[in-house]
Amino acid sequence: MSETTTKTHSITVSQSALTVSWAGMTDVGRRRETNQDAYLAAYPLFIVADGMGGHAGGEIASSSTVKRLEAIAAAGNVERASIEGALELAVADIADHPETTDEGTGTTLTGIFLEFSDGDPHWVSLNIGDSRVYLLRDDRLVQVTTDHSVVQELIASGKISPEEAEGHPYSNVITRAVGASELTAPDYMALDLRAGDRFVICSDGLTKELTDYGIQHFLRENADPAAAVDAMLAAALENGGRDNVTLVIVQVSEESSSTSADVEK
Repeated sequence: MSETTTKTHSITVSQSALTVSWAGMTDVGRRRETNQDAYLAAYPLFIVADGMGGHAGGEIASSSTVKRLEAIAAAGNVERASIEGALELAVADIADHPETTDEGTGTTLTGIFLEFSDGDPHWVSLNIGDSRVYLLRDDRLVQVTTDHSVVQELIASGKISPEEAEGHPYSNVITRAVGASELTAPDYMALDLRAGDRFVICSDGLTKELTDYGIQHFLRENADPAAAVDAMLAAALENGGRDNVTLVIVQVSEESSSTSADVEK
């Protein structure tokens, strides 16, 4: 496991200078032979994808999806329409890949991006599947995204409790994915941009090993995104590392006068 580094980008919001900082890491874990997770941390887009499928299917699906999204980030064209266009191309890539199988090949996709339309920028979360986005705001951790999974539907219908969901035999079955079939658009949620906010974007390899309380604990203990990533990853591996573990931490802070000049979009 290599050490992560924190990257930053400066923006101006309502004449206030803010700094967006981030770090990410993926690890194969302690029980899997291959890593089917992938992530993208390229301002203003931060994504985690957790692949699934027989043979190399999961790795193909997650890497294809991340590569298509990386292209729109590099082009400076990150918006809902371009994201969905990139995902359509990813679906075609997955279907056309010679190693894609019919064994449920696909990937989850979750993350956040900055949307610059209609005045000041704001965050938008996106989600397909059961990878998650958490937000720590005012020292309270909330799950921003809603899992697209069988157990979440059972919880929503009142058939099982959240406590019963963890050990449920269908706990790994998701109801939506980016795969070799017709694409369903992500769920989106707009969030205001606030200094002090900290996001955790992660695959279920992290949430299988760390509770929400554990995630909040490591955020409190580590002010730097890279340090928090390293601490959470180490804890997930120590707690069993039963799956690939991937996480990206993004945070917003007020920019001091000694930092570099603002960058506006």
